[in-house]
Amino acid sequence: MSAAPETRVAVVGSGPAGFYTAAALLAADPPAEVDMLERLPTPWGLVRLGVAPDHPKIKAVSRAFERTAKQAGFRFFGNMEAGRDVTHEELTRLYDAVVYTVGAQTDRQLGIPGEDLPGSWAATEFVAWYNGHPDFQHLEFDLSGERSVVVGNGNVALDVARMLALTPDELAATDTTDRAIETISEAAIREILVVGRRGPVQAAWTPVEVGELGELEGADVIVDPADLELDAASAAELAAAPPTVRRNLDHLRDYARRQPAGKRRAIRLRFFTSPVAILGEGKVEAIELTRNELVDGRAVATDELEVVPCGVVFRSVGYRGIPLPGVPFDERSGTIPNEGGRVEPGVYAAGWIKRGPSGVIGTNKKDATETVQLLLEDAREGLLSRSDERLEQLLAERGVVPVLYTGWEAIDVAERTAGEPQGRPRVKLVSWDELLAAGRTE
Repeated sequence: MSAAPETRVAVVGSGPAGFYTAAALLAADPPAEVDMLERLPTPWGLVRLGVAPDHPKIKAVSRAFERTAKQAGFRFFGNMEAGRDVTHEELTRLYDAVVYTVGAQTDRQLGIPGEDLPGSWAATEFVAWYNGHPDFQHLEFDLSGERSVVVGNGNVALDVARMLALTPDELAATDTTDRAIETISEAAIREILVVGRRGPVQAAWTPVEVGELGELEGADVIVDPADLELDAASAAELAAAPPTVRRNLDHLRDYARRQPAGKRRAIRLRFFTSPVAILGEGKVEAIELTRNELVDGRAVATDELEVVPCGVVFRSVGYRGIPLPGVPFDERSGTIPNEGGRVEPGVYAAGWIKRGPSGVIGTNKKDATETVQLLLEDAREGLLSRSDERLEQLLAERGVVPVLYTGWEAIDVAERTAGEPQGRPRVKLVSWDELLAAGRTE
């Protein structure tokens, strides 16, 4: 791939899609210049604030991003919000191209009565809270009930269930926030019920996520063998599915054969079940569920209803992108409308805001490369242009003080230094004031 000389690109968002985009641009011939803009003072997106704290191997992908950040031509501007500190129109003037890699920042709704009751939470809120996202540290999670319900059959749903089941010792070795460790450790929860609208063959989780449930020190995993009896259509789907789906079934069959060991908590996986209402007077007290049947691969509700008492509900039925001021947005899909990542010459998208919330971290690499190829084609054809003004001039005029990459490194050192005596990877700074104080080192 080749770029026009001194192609200057703004990448908005510093998660995996943003860093894979930056890496592809820096590898062009000649390399492009990349300014990465991030609303938070810290980079890495969901790698820092979405991946479960007990999954340090997944977080290790940030080492590749660190190498990208050290390359000549890369600059990081944290504490910089597109649409607030600089407009879309200004970015398109300052840069030859702008690539939006802002992810899918909110949750999809269930659309059922009682969804807004206190105690009914989006999984995104809980995940951000226990991971130390500074916008979510004011939340208070009441885990005093004996049963929690997690709605969804994806990896995030299993992350939430697993986090609720971890023992104090298991939590103590992670970078979970101190307040979350205390809240989860002292929770009265005895059962974590995970409900999915379709069957085990259709579940969207991965074998690693399912398999590690069986390794938890303080939780039994319970599966009804009847839920694993496949109808003809599901059996055919399984036969044609990739090996990962068959490994999922192997784990589930293993759990179905196990006898509960009487551990402190239990994770109960249920299939063919959908919520129809969340019930309670002033707070969550129960959830009403319906039994489903699979018809042509779709979950169709039956007349079989039950009410299950619970104290908290976590909704994990998918992420959704949100619009940015001045940038085209498709409300139906929750994405920036694009063709292969090109919105128009000079404006591009990569990652979840481009294709929707699908795939794993590595999926974003191929996705970003596709977008960058189109951007470089437009550069070679002379379709891109910019003014002589630089971003730092505009910020100085407005009194905006960004957190630069050296500032993030100072935050990183402070967190790791605090974690080392406790045998933890880091103790996160979790408030805006703490992060900005540590990050504004210049």
